[in-house]
Parts: sequence; C-alpha cells; structure tokens
Amino acid sequence: MPDIGTIVDRARKSLVSLLLAVFEHSTELPRNIRKSLLLGLDLLFIPLAVWGAVKLGPGGDSHQFIANDILACVLTMAFSAVVFMRLGLYRAIIRFMGQKAFIALILSITISSLILAVMLVVTGSRLAVTTPLIYWGVAIVFIGGSRLIVRASYHRKLQKQSDNVIIYGAGESGRQLLTALMHGSALEPVFFVDDDESLQGNVINGVSVISPGELPMVVDEFSISQVLLAMPATDQQRRCEIINSLVGMPVYVRTVPDFAELVHGNASIAQIQDIEIEELLGREPVPPHPELISQCIQEKSVLVTGAGGSIGSELCKQIVVARPEKLILFDLSEYALYQIERSLRALIEKHSLKVEVVPLLGSVQDYRRVKAICSSFQVNTVYHAAAYKHVPLVEYNVVEGVRNNAIGTYNTAKAARESNVETFVLVSTDKAVRPTNVMGASKRFAELILQGFAQSTDLSQGVGTRFCMVRFGNVLGSSGSVVPLFREQIKAGGPVTVTHPEVIRFFMTVQEAAQLVLQASALGHGGDVFVLDMGDPVKIIDLAKRMIRLMGCEVKSLSNPHGDIDIQLTGLRKGEKLYEELLVGDNVSGTGYPMILRAEEESLSTEEMERYVTQLSSACDEYDCATIRDIFLEVVSGFKPKQSLADHVWEKRTADSRAVAVGSSNVQALFPDS
Repeated sequence: MPDIGTIVDRARKSLVSLLLAVFEHSTELPRNIRKSLLLGLDLLFIPLAVWGAVKLGPGGDSHQFIANDILACVLTMAFSAVVFMRLGLYRAIIRFMGQKAFIALILSITISSLILAVMLVVTGSRLAVTTPLIYWGVAIVFIGGSRLIVRASYHRKLQKQSDNVIIYGAGESGRQLLTALMHGSALEPVFFVDDDESLQGNVINGVSVISPGELPMVVDEFSISQVLLAMPATDQQRRCEIINSLVGMPVYVRTVPDFAELVHGNASIAQIQDIEIEELLGREPVPPHPELISQCIQEKSVLVTGAGGSIGSELCKQIVVARPEKLILFDLSEYALYQIERSLRALIEKHSLKVEVVPLLGSVQDYRRVKAICSSFQVNTVYHAAAYKHVPLVEYNVVEGVRNNAIGTYNTAKAARESNVETFVLVSTDKAVRPTNVMGASKRFAELILQGFAQSTDLSQGVGTRFCMVRFGNVLGSSGSVVPLFREQIKAGGPVTVTHPEVIRFFMTVQEAAQLVLQASALGHGGDVFVLDMGDPVKIIDLAKRMIRLMGCEVKSLSNPHGDIDIQLTGLRKGEKLYEELLVGDNVSGTGYPMILRAEEESLSTEEMERYVTQLSSACDEYDCATIRDIFLEVVSGFKPKQSLADHVWEKRTADSRAVAVGSSNVQALFPDS
C-alpha cells in the first residue's frame, strides 16, 4: 500500500493537471461566462488568502475562527468584488495581459488588504494586526498566480502548434515584432539575434539575445523554421550581407516592411513579408536624381502609352508624384486601364495632389487616334511603353508583335512630332542588342525609327521633338518575371523551372527602370540611346537556388537526393539566348550622372527608315512573315534568328498551301490532259 506522501504527491499532480485542463478549455467559453468564472474564483481566493495569512501569522496554529472573523472576511469579499470590477480587472484578456493589467491587479489587492484591515476593526475581529499585510502577499500569490497559470497553459498550448522563429534585430522594431507575435498563435519567438555586443546576453520579455555567430548552432538545436529580419532602418548593403549569411541555413528568411513604409503609416511591424525582390540581387539599387525626373513632367501634359503594363504603371505612379498638370493614360486593355486609374486616384488623394488623370482606350497602331490625343491634350512629353515583350509569344505571333512594337512606335512618334510634342522617350530592352528573336528585332527596329526621326529634326532653334530611348535588362517583379514565378513554384513544392544552366541576365527593379526612363527624358539631345550600368549579370540558376534556400528549403539534386525542391531544366525557348547585352557597339560615353550611360550606335537615315517602315507595314498587311524576317536581317545589326519561323498562323497557312500544292500535283498526275 502506498504511503501518505505518495498519495499526497499524486493528488497534487492530479489537481494541477485538472486546473490546467480547465484553464485551457475556459479560453473557448464566451467572454461574459469567463469573466463571471474568474470573478468567482477570485472571491474564493479571498477567504483562502485570509486563512493563509492567519496561519502564517503569530499564533496561527492555535487560532480559532469566530463569527466576527468570518463576517470581516465576507464583507471583504463583497467590497473587493466591487473594487476588482471598477478597476477593470476583468477587462484584460488574461493570456494577453501586459504591464498595465498587472499594475491594476496589484492595486486591486492592495485596496482589498486595506478593506480587510478596516473590516477587522469594524467587526471587532480578534485577528492579528499583521493579518492584512500577510493577506496582501498571499492574495498576490493566489489571484496573480492563477492568471500566470492561465497564461502559461495558453502559451504551452501554442508552443505545440507554433513554428519556432528567430528575430534578427533586438532594437525597437524587433521588440515590437516580439509583442505582435506573442499575441498570435502561428510563430513562437525563441531568440533575438543582434550585431550589437552590448545587447548580446540580455533577455527581452523572456527572449534571449544571441550573436550572429551562434545562429547555425541555434537553428539546428531548436528546429528554427524562420528568421524574421526586423531591421527596417538598416542600410541596403548591411541587409544584403545578413541575407547572404543566411543563404546556407535551412530557414525561411522573411522581413518586416521597410522604414519608409512604417514612418508614413503604409505598413505595420506585424506585417511579415517575403524579402524584397531587390535584396535577392545582392546589390544597391541605383539612386534617382529628382531634379531630372521633374524636368519634363512638372506642370506639363504627359502621355504614357501602355499605361497599364508593368513598366507603364510604375511610370505613371512616379509621374503623378512629380506633379504634372495632366497625365493621359493610354492602353488597349480596358481592365489594365481601370486598375491603373484606380491606383493613381488613390495615390493622388493620399498625397493631396492636383493632377488631372485622363484614361483613354486605344491602340498605338491607330495613328489617327494617337494624333488626336496628342493634339487635343497638347501633350508635352510622351513615354512610349506600349509593347509586346514576351519573347516566345511574339515568336508565335510575329505579325502582331511587329505591328505593335515597330509600326506602333512609328505611328506614335509621327503623331508626337506632328503635334509638336517636346520630348518622346521609348522604353527599350537589352534584347534589342544583337537579337536572336523577333521581339528583340522589333524593338531594335523601333529604336532605328526614333533615330531616323531625330536625324530630320533640327533642335537648334529650340523647337521640334527630342527623341530618345532607354535600354535596360530584365525587370524584377514585372509580369512574366522569373522571381514571382520561382516564388510561386517554391511555395507549390516545386519543381523550379530554368531553361538552361548557363543562362545569365541583367536585372533591375521596376522602380529603377521607371526612374531611368524619366531621367533620360531630361538628358536626351536627340536620337540618344541611354543604358544603365547594371553591374554584373546574374546566373538564373543561381538566383533560383538562392530563392529556394531563403524560403527555408533545400535544393534537391544528385548530391542531395533528400532535398525539398528540384530544379528542372526545360531547354531554351523559341528565340531565347543564353545571355543578353546592353550595347550594340563599344562606343559609350558618360552623361554626367553616375550609372547612366549614352551609347553611340549606327542608325538609318530618315529616308531609309521611311522606306523600310513602308515595306514592313506592307509585309504585315499581307501576313508575309518571311519578308518581315528578311527586312530585319537586312536592317537590324546582329540579328541572328535561332530557328525557323514559328508564327502559328504562318505555319498553318504554309502547311495548307503545301497541302493544296500536293493535291494539285496529284490531280495533274491522274488527269494529265485536264
């Protein structure tokens, strides 16, 4: 038979387990019932605290309770209940109790102790004078301890369901993030990491601060799933260094919004998000020059073609902030036009701007429509961003791609010149340099069109249209960009698709691209080709591996067959090449602004340009893809198509023509005299 000590120990453990179970289930009850239960429990603790105070006081073992003692206790319970409710002891949710709630708790128990002292005198109780003082301590243990048990049981329950995370940055933002996470249930902060040695070794709200060198050990030992970067004010270079140090660890790296968004109230610390796209590049973004951006925009009438596209919409947002008098949005897509207009009107209202926004539907292939817009709204500056840019799609739709990218540019530039537009800027691409696809060739032809117009324009008298173009690499985050695609594939469990292991690309953010276009409009002298010094190109397969690791996964390969995400090589697509270039030749000069260069490249005379445009337009009208290709081979320097024509309609018509020819020859063979 078990001894009395074992029985008591078992009873104690059973009671604690029962209390924890009750507390856990109580969180699921309606709030008014929970408040009533908590008040009842506190009132039960008051006589227990009085009894404990008596037993712990002088002569407690021999004291016999009389009616006056019990009356003093009952009155204390009644008055304390009123005090507890008036001081808001039941307004705070126990599992989220903070410093103010605990101060209110201590104040309530202090007043309850004073009430007990008064009641002992009023009722003539024989309890010792020290009883209210001891009661205060015992009540703190009972009433405050019950709340701590509820908090502990709630957080113990959450820990079983939560992912362990580390907060990188123990500053103000990190502490705010910790508070936000403690009120949630999905993530459990285990450690802070901070470079500041004075913070290392400290404990903030129960969470220890460690050094960056301890990270690898902690990640393994505590099964850390995520590292949350809480350093919104840290410069880009340091953030890139930290991200690079985390690439090799099996953790998902995420961040809080940047400092500017927090300051302007556009985001909160609790909004954890994937790391910014530009941070994947590992380089500093090119800073803009505000004096250039506003030069062709402020108090002017500005037209943006392709306003609903990736580049066009970002151009519009930056133009609005530069305070034009009027912004004309021109796009073929009704939905895209609706979206950008809605976005701009919200931006205008937020910043209290006085900008007239005019949304207009139409195609740049329609010369009369573009001419009517330029003349009616007395447009000063045109940013021509309307283009079909997806290489395989244009390869399969040659005629429409050329009509939009080349003939559309000709129509828009001609309409601008005849309407006395001051500045015309073409958004071009690095794929226009020694192109291997129709899209790139059509964009290079568009550049030649502007250079041809520029040659026949005399700007010496301060009149006429300045034509220039801006050439840059791949835009991160734009529609069809690899980064959103890779992120989507990784979240779906893979595989991540890469066309070729040796494919490299220049990258820039959509904000940088738009800024460059706006700045070029102020730098152009006529016929200029501007390029951005974009640093070193990025290997696409390395970018894919980097994203996989930063999203907390391992690359699956022959050397690591138990990895999470497989990289699948799909082969180069129609018209795609391994690497892109920004310059046709080597003749490049500075502009006086760092990172912005001016390329001096071969061009066509105005007469040659007009002749080739006529030929190209006729070939498009006749759906003659072979002639279109021949024109590009003759005019576009370095054009080397990698495959035969892939236009779907062209292939179908060619196949049908062959079938008719074969049928005719068979008939001729059967009926030679017919």
